[in-house]
Amino acid sequence: MVDQLVRATAADGGIRAVGVITTRLAEEARQRHQLSYVATAALGRTMSAGLLLASSMKRSDARVNIRVRGNGPLGGILVDAGLDGTVRGYVDNPDIELPPNSIGKLDVGRAVGHEGFLYVVRDMGYGYPYSSTVELVSGEIGDDITHYLVSSEQTPSALMLGVFVSAEGVTASGGLLLQVLPKAARDEALIETLESRVAALKGFTPLLRAGKTLPQILDDLLGDMELDILPETQLVRFYCGCSFNRVLGALKILGQAELQDMLNEGEDAEVTCHFCGEVYKANSDQLEQLLQELRAESSS
Repeated sequence: MVDQLVRATAADGGIRAVGVITTRLAEEARQRHQLSYVATAALGRTMSAGLLLASSMKRSDARVNIRVRGNGPLGGILVDAGLDGTVRGYVDNPDIELPPNSIGKLDVGRAVGHEGFLYVVRDMGYGYPYSSTVELVSGEIGDDITHYLVSSEQTPSALMLGVFVSAEGVTASGGLLLQVLPKAARDEALIETLESRVAALKGFTPLLRAGKTLPQILDDLLGDMELDILPETQLVRFYCGCSFNRVLGALKILGQAELQDMLNEGEDAEVTCHFCGEVYKANSDQLEQLLQELRAESSS
């Protein structure tokens, strides 16, 4: 099933629902970063969350950054997602592995750590990003993002995230976000019904593995509540905007002295993008050109 994002409303516009499938992009991230099982699950969940959070923004260039910094062995997680359906991300320690938790699932909570912080930055596209910080609740990502939505954005929300990874790679990944909007926020019966239905689900990836589509999942949950699925299905993908020209620009920041030292030692410059793992190399001729450009800029 193609990676995609579907939006919907229910309860006469009182509920906003968004579902996303990220199986292929999570597998691409696994391969690019050589992720362990638990690191794949942690990054895949966070990338799905990033796309879900970005889906409510307005401007085409709007983006969301999610940074998770816990006290577990995984270190940090950083994800950048946009309203345009692109997402990228990485973890500090991609090769750590842990035994399953008490219910036999990948122990993302222990890998991330139960203590730490979640940082969310929303760049609305107007040049004034909005940032928020909350403490981690469990390190399981879904609980932590839900805590952020309730405490920082004061929106009653239910979030499900999942990644199923085996020896063959990622075979199911995605998430579902349900939010009660202000017009229905005082309808306690509606909120209780929504909570009970979400609680009855045994996870998101089992639904995908059973062949359920996003419209079918939404219909099962909200079909009797005036569900209105928006006609546009948005494709989502792993994408990083790094390039060789950007790398050359970054190398110029090193300055004339360091570039000259590299040339004197006969070294090529090798730069790896944290977000996508792409490796860029600049040879001595390219470094010499950068040095000449810096000297010309300095003299002028």
